[in-house]
Amino acid sequence: QVQLVESGGGLVQAGGSLRLSCAASGRTFSSYAMGWFRQAPGKEREFVAHISWSGGSTYYANSVKGRFTISRDNAKNTVYLQMKRLKPEDTAVYYCAAESATAPGRYDYWGQGTQVTVSS
Repeated sequence: QVQLVESGGGLVQAGGSLRLSCAASGRTFSSYAMGWFRQAPGKEREFVAHISWSGGSTYYANSVKGRFTISRDNAKNTVYLQMKRLKPEDTAVYYCAAESATAPGRYDYWGQGTQVTVSS
């Protein structure tokens, strides 16, 4: 199993940028596809981005496509979410998660989350 810890959240004005990091423990990190999710107060958690185990394939929600970039550095056991041209509607707690190898679409491990606030 892996343990995940997000960092890099904060307050930024609309149009600005932030880079979130997700540090993972364990020697099997490179075996997991990873995803980023977010949840705003009073709303359901929503998918943001996904990256394959090798980093060669990525997928994004339409709401962030063209603005956000997911990447990973397996040597550093870290996944990143580079967020650009941020909008107030991007305000949420952001979570990284590791996808199950036996049940596609199910995420077995989650971080504690990091707050991103975008002001107008």
